[in-house]
Amino acid sequence: MEQETFKWFAGVDWGSEKHQVCILDAAGLIAGEHEFSHDGRGLAQLCDWIVSVVDDVGLVAVGVEVPHGPVVDALLDRGLAVHAINPKQLDRLRDRFSVAGAKDDRRDAYVAADGLRTDRHVFRRLQVSDPRIIELRTWSRLAEELQQDRVRLGNRLHEQLWRYYPQMLDLTDDIAAEWFLDLWTMAPVPSKANHLRHSSIDRLLKRYRIRRITAEAVLLALRQPAIKVADGVANAACGSIRSLIARLRVINHELRSTIYKLDGICADLDRSPLDGNCGDSKLNDIAILKSIPGIGRINLATLLAEASGPLSRRDYQALRTLSGVAPVTKQSGKSRVVVRRYAAHARLGNAVYHWARVAIQHDPKSRSRYATLRHRGHPHGRAIRGVADRLLALACTLLERQAPFDPHFGEVG
Repeated sequence: MEQETFKWFAGVDWGSEKHQVCILDAAGLIAGEHEFSHDGRGLAQLCDWIVSVVDDVGLVAVGVEVPHGPVVDALLDRGLAVHAINPKQLDRLRDRFSVAGAKDDRRDAYVAADGLRTDRHVFRRLQVSDPRIIELRTWSRLAEELQQDRVRLGNRLHEQLWRYYPQMLDLTDDIAAEWFLDLWTMAPVPSKANHLRHSSIDRLLKRYRIRRITAEAVLLALRQPAIKVADGVANAACGSIRSLIARLRVINHELRSTIYKLDGICADLDRSPLDGNCGDSKLNDIAILKSIPGIGRINLATLLAEASGPLSRRDYQALRTLSGVAPVTKQSGKSRVVVRRYAAHARLGNAVYHWARVAIQHDPKSRSRYATLRHRGHPHGRAIRGVADRLLALACTLLERQAPFDPHFGEVG
């Protein structure tokens, strides 16, 4: 692929209130420096100023640290070639100009511009994202945030029940579920459980389609001998639980709405794929990814939201690096150490981990790969990452071939 030629290089050091910009020519001389406010007028002036300094917009490259946000959107909207770099890499470039560690906004903007001029290969070219991918990323992150809040409040609910009503905890592991919250409302203290009727519990379970537990089992568990607690403990715990339940109901409702929204966006992408993603006679990327064992709707949404670029490029090395699957090798002389990669995308790494975990349960080849790695002495986490590495390579191969997953591929009939 032929590399573009640029004559001007701009570096943007952005902040919450002000953005510092520095422009260099091809020789590394400063062509201009300016500071702009973070508002609509300021961002428009920033783009106008860059255009006024250079003689051709197509010959200017802009370097930034963070690959998203209003500054990047404004620059891309004006047709500028925007490149992003990891902040840790930019920190190493800064050492070229100050070994003492001096740092300020003007210096950071200059370092970004000069680094882009001399080491453009370490910067990543940014492209305008599909609006649906941007929306999918936001909803996917919101779903994860809501799930974390749900777990946090569920743990607090568990603690309060443990104080005076531990027999309720034997009913289910998901104590933040709506049916469990309704059950506690019906019998908030052990003494109320003796007055519960079988028909009431049965209606509750049928309303929420709970089949793994029966009304008899619920009554048997709730009517176990209660533990003796000090006066006031049960009332205090009930007051705290009522507050927790009110918040959990809101979170459960928002989480259901968010997952419904994610399903809708993924279905829309499935019906109308990204531009240039597939032809009339080919499957689109979502259909191919959904055919691979272990990918559920949450993992699929996370992959599309956080790794749409590498997936569209079928870049296996970028995917395994971003997800933390690729190990880090440290070698010097006769010493060679291979360790886990921690500098990775946390959300993408978590999604790939669960993808591999579920694939082991449903795909014989993934299960065999996991068993082989465990037999070699690798721990569970390392074996899971080995399975994830295979799945990422498989996904890139299937996307390149535009073919769905075939569980019987390679078998002799």
